[in-house]
Amino acid sequence: MTRVIHTGDTHIGYRQYHSSARRQDFLEAFEAVVSDAIESDVAAVVHAGDLFHDRRPDLPDLLGTLSALRRLEDAGIPFLAIVGNHESTRHGQWLDLFERLGLATRLDDSPTVVGDVAFYGLDHVPPSQRDDLEYAFDSHGAEHAALVAHGLFEPFAYADWDTETVLAESDVDFDAMLLGDNHEPGQTTVRDTWVTYPGSTERASASEREGRGYNLITFADEVDVRRRAIETRPFVYVDVELRDGEGARRVREQLGQHDLTDAVVIVEITGSGEPVTPAAIEEAATENGALIARVTDRREIETEADLDVSFADPDEAVRERLADLDPSPAAMDIDDTVRSETVADSAVRSAVTERIEDRLDAGDLGSATSLSIDPADVDAEGLEDVDDPEDVDAKDADAEDPGDGDAVDAGDGDASGEGDAAGDGQASMGEFR
Repeated sequence: MTRVIHTGDTHIGYRQYHSSARRQDFLEAFEAVVSDAIESDVAAVVHAGDLFHDRRPDLPDLLGTLSALRRLEDAGIPFLAIVGNHESTRHGQWLDLFERLGLATRLDDSPTVVGDVAFYGLDHVPPSQRDDLEYAFDSHGAEHAALVAHGLFEPFAYADWDTETVLAESDVDFDAMLLGDNHEPGQTTVRDTWVTYPGSTERASASEREGRGYNLITFADEVDVRRRAIETRPFVYVDVELRDGEGARRVREQLGQHDLTDAVVIVEITGSGEPVTPAAIEEAATENGALIARVTDRREIETEADLDVSFADPDEAVRERLADLDPSPAAMDIDDTVRSETVADSAVRSAVTERIEDRLDAGDLGSATSLSIDPADVDAEGLEDVDDPEDVDAKDADAEDPGDGDAVDAGDGDASGEGDAAGDGQASMGEFR
């Protein structure tokens, strides 16, 4: 019998709502999984991608992750992982650096055996490159086999990857597919194989209302998948339907029925009633202890959808101003991507990054400089003895461009599981490394 924790989509470094506290929450959620792994004495922690929210994690997030992984190493629990679309780079991966430090194993087409289970890995691969995949895996001698993969697999929501094709064409008969990318937990069977998502460990968008957690998976005579919850910052959802004559006072009354202490408060207003100023409601929530408050008045959204506002279209005004400035084709390409109605809000960051990298490959951007730390530039020896992020400053990460303490922050974005535009991936099973 082999028991492992299956987690993923930790998105460490995500400064949600531009909040430093929320950014810390994502790291602490990962630390909670590590603590549970040590307390439960599992055979391994299996991470299904998107350990980091960004390809250029901030130094405190990087060092905090190293500290957590070192706790697993000290407990003798291997960390097995793959690369997701949010963290994938064209050069070295952070996971490779952790492997060089002896803190992780990057899963690939060769088996990594823990107990009586052979684990394989499939990094995120863009849809345009999946037809080239051969799903060729080396053989193993273990009693069980599991494939760890990152993508939106059928039959789950937003799926764009055929699970049956993966299982049918693979050289190995898998007992389970341990997946990441979809932030909602779920499990099913396909071709007599367990297929499961643990969900994200923190709420990366307000739509993720269910509690967060991970999977505890036991490989014995049969595969047993059980979900365990972890305690995360509370999200308080206040749905208010206003009747005629009701307004901000009614919304505040509804807020008063909830404990808002240190919570992220999401208010959604529907119905008729009087106009409501979102800023005033958000201020009322924070005065009652909320960490963050966000108000969406659905009545305004529905009204605006019925009106012709082309005469005052801000996007059109921006496009006209850009035309006056005569920007480069690359700049226009980026602007089109940001404003495109076919690119989901959660996918804008990845889509823009992909456009820029394509132009860099084609030489369309000329010279470019980066103030971010790249894993390929980091001297692993300088991080070998890190136990506490507070004990290390920026000089301990030996990068080509030292920048400053804030230079590695790549900004904010959304991490919902709704099919983010693919980052970089490997086009064939033999190119995982």
